[in-house]
Amino acid sequence: MSANTEETLQRPPAEVRFADELERLRETDTAPRPPGWVLSLEAARRFIVGDDDRGIRRKFVGDPSLIDRALVALATSRGLMLVGEPGTAKSLLSELVAAAVSGDSTLTIQGGAATTEDQIKYSWNYALLVSEGPSTRSLVPAPLLRGMAEGKVVRFEEITRCPLEVQDSLLSPLSDRVLGVPELAGPDAMVFAREGFNIIATANTRDRGVNEMSAALKRRFNFETVFPIADFATELDLVEAEATRLLEQSGAGAPPRRDVLEVLVATFRELRSGTTETGRAMDRPSTVMSTAEAVSVAHAVGIRGWFLRGEAGTPADIVECLAGTAAKDDPDDLARLRRYLEQEAPHRKGRQWKALHAARHLLPG
Repeated sequence: MSANTEETLQRPPAEVRFADELERLRETDTAPRPPGWVLSLEAARRFIVGDDDRGIRRKFVGDPSLIDRALVALATSRGLMLVGEPGTAKSLLSELVAAAVSGDSTLTIQGGAATTEDQIKYSWNYALLVSEGPSTRSLVPAPLLRGMAEGKVVRFEEITRCPLEVQDSLLSPLSDRVLGVPELAGPDAMVFAREGFNIIATANTRDRGVNEMSAALKRRFNFETVFPIADFATELDLVEAEATRLLEQSGAGAPPRRDVLEVLVATFRELRSGTTETGRAMDRPSTVMSTAEAVSVAHAVGIRGWFLRGEAGTPADIVECLAGTAAKDDPDDLARLRRYLEQEAPHRKGRQWKALHAARHLLPG
């Protein structure tokens, strides 16, 4: 991918965004590597959690031991299942791990109610199929077949949103490391996985019970839970860094204000936990108030401030942007947000909290 092409992409894959770091790690990586991996476990870990001495940025905020367990799981014959609340960076982690292990994070299946086995395994070029019959020329490989044939990690996002029969199409590839293509004859009818192949799946705990995984499929995965960021300062730094990057990408000429972000992150954390700064219990919205949502709101605040008024954004913009975040699942969530702004915000120290309280009338309804 050329530099000019990369500049036109809204979000290049991890192996493109961090190509320089991956190259440096490969050049200096002398530790033993699992078969089929482009980096050792040690180098893959540094790529994800960062290494200041080598100029490697931290890309995932979380428990480093989670990264260790995830990499070890992928080095075995079991798949890796990342579960947790929406917005806890499960997809980002799976992308980073795939880039570190295989040098390619694009073999991705997006789960949903309409996902079919053809989108997971393979389909056919029907013009060639009609004229020539089933052949390797008319076969159109999907991410699972490509990952097995090329020895790469396959990412399966939101697996529990898929019907059970679609999920169970992974049983044979995970157990026997083989994928049958019954339409073909001879050796082409079986695709055997090469070294390096494995599967990383993600699932939201909010979706539990929608399409519960079969016990047989669960046995073929190691489950790891990705938790929300526990520390306020760490979450604030992350939101500031991501919002700054997104605003630069969007053409905004002013970085986000730290004091405004402090109010935003504190609001999200208290609404998420249902507990105020003083320890008082409060109504928690049914919608997910995740770090990812906080970044999205911070980005929107900066966009409103810059493109409407030529400034960085204010607490009034937070209220305007929070309305769309809070009213996704339950109309009563807007009332919960309004009570928070009326009852909690005026008792906090700082000018931005007072401004947040004063802007409560901007909520719809």
